Amino acid sequence: MRTQSKAPAGKNAMTLVRSLTTAALAFTTACATSSQIKPATAGTPNERPIPVATSEVPSAPPASNDSGPHALFVSALAAFDAGNYDAARKGFEQVVAAAPQSLNAQFNLGLIAERQGRLADAQAAYEKVLSQAPDHQPSLLNLGRLYRVQEKFAQAIRLYEGALEAPGHAHDVALLNNLTVAYRLAGQFELAEATARRVLARSKDNPEAYKNLALVYYDQGQYRLAELVSANARKLAENDPGVYNNLGMIYLKLNERPRALAQFQKAVSLDGKFAPGYLNIGAMSLAYRDYAGAEKAFARAVELDPTSYESHLYYAYALDGQKGSDGKRGLAAGDAFEKVLAMRPEHPEAVCGAGWAYAADRAGWQKALGYLERCKGLQATAPQDRQMIDAKVQGIQAMLKSGQTQPAAEQKKEAVQGKDGSLLDKVSDEAAREEGTPAEEPPPADETASEAPAPSQEVPAAAPDSPAGAPVPTP
Repeated sequence: MRTQSKAPAGKNAMTLVRSLTTAALAFTTACATSSQIKPATAGTPNERPIPVATSEVPSAPPASNDSGPHALFVSALAAFDAGNYDAARKGFEQVVAAAPQSLNAQFNLGLIAERQGRLADAQAAYEKVLSQAPDHQPSLLNLGRLYRVQEKFAQAIRLYEGALEAPGHAHDVALLNNLTVAYRLAGQFELAEATARRVLARSKDNPEAYKNLALVYYDQGQYRLAELVSANARKLAENDPGVYNNLGMIYLKLNERPRALAQFQKAVSLDGKFAPGYLNIGAMSLAYRDYAGAEKAFARAVELDPTSYESHLYYAYALDGQKGSDGKRGLAAGDAFEKVLAMRPEHPEAVCGAGWAYAADRAGWQKALGYLERCKGLQATAPQDRQMIDAKVQGIQAMLKSGQTQPAAEQKKEAVQGKDGSLLDKVSDEAAREEGTPAEEPPPADETASEAPAPSQEVPAAAPDSPAGAPVPTP
């Protein structure tokens, strides 16, 4: 079963809160499986792990006599490593202008665009690289991830299938694992399972294949089987936070919430930069109305991935839950909702959330009026919600006219968690929807390295004892 994060018609304002909070657990896994590539240090071979790309970087050729582009590249790379993406972008653009054949500089521009939340620019950069070098695997993997993030699953599938048809790539583990994810997200579970087993048939100790297979079962409601397969993945990769994150989602579905929380906490203890774990911890905090705890967890997720609209969305709801005791929290929530809208301009939950959040304090009333009117006009807004909006708008207008500084104290609206605990269910569903191949960052593209990467080589993990209960891979 694959759930979407869109708000169904008839959902009221606080039900939107529930659905958004639950979405946090879903996005969790997505982060864990995307392939984000860093630009590589100039003049040095790739020494950092690349889970989605196992191709060996060729030796650097002799330095070019033209020191201009090379010097620009080195300077841009230093800016990237320092986190100065604007300067890095400018530098790599100058490299591309001076040396249009520099695919690595073009790729790095795509990376920077991703970091800055300019997904359309990132997609264009990766596509430009692939138009000149169709087997440039870092661009293939990053472009496929962008397609998945935008729910363009058919395009991701075509991309991976086309890459696998290239000579020497039919058994490329990274491409097959990512294709498994795309099939699963598209609801093509039989193909997803077959592709995961195709990896295991040649590399029986590949933890990513086990993680993907577990999520295929998870999406189909086979939670105990998903737990069993995840246990196999844990034996092979006991320090992989994504494994524990997946187990946490499974335990939520089995209504074993203490065990679920323990798994999420284990995930972030293994990797303090594992954003999905913080999203899931935040979602559980919201479910128990621990808004301060949720705020802390979601703030960390936003810090780790400021380009994620989901992180900003859940952070906004954590702040919104505190506006009853402090109207200024409503203003902060409204600001967070606006950051979501900067990335997803018509996101219904963000539009409506901003309206209700800004309504909590006089300083936000003018903005509240605009957002509430937009919310009222949304197709997903139920008639009952439109009546509530009309009443709120009339109240704000009356207070503005009379000079009243603050609204009268209102009875606190419905809590974030519904009586049926559906918040956690939705979060875990969406987390699984987003899960894919874990994202660890290899180095940025090396300016002196060959522009045409060598064919990807399979590097099976060292064969430990055969895990008990592992599904038998089909040949």
